[in-house]
Amino acid sequence: MTKTSLTAVAQGQLDTARNCPQNRSARTVHGGHEHSLRQTVMALLAGEHLHEHEHGGDTTVFVLQGRVRLVAGRDSWEAVPGDLLALPDRRHRVEAVTDAVFLFTNAVSVGVQSNG
Repeated sequence: MTKTSLTAVAQGQLDTARNCPQNRSARTVHGGHEHSLRQTVMALLAGEHLHEHEHGGDTTVFVLQGRVRLVAGRDSWEAVPGDLLALPDRRHRVEAVTDAVFLFTNAVSVGVQSNG
């Protein structure tokens, strides 16, 4: 059993992003590429985005701080702390409307790698 304070990790990643030329940071808190489940805390400063991509398997974004926008083609959804977005099974991108931190979760079948 492991215990992780997502609040503490979120603040740490936001601090890292604010001191990084790319205005973003990420830390995997559970699993990884070699596992069927990967959970990563990601921080993006306002105006930054993750480039358009798609994932294999089920993927969600749970907003911890700030506000994000999910864009898939002509559709878009905004989310605030406490909101959970199930990402569509098509190309999409995540944009930070304000400085934001979210928990990105990707679950894939064993042996299938994410494209993101």
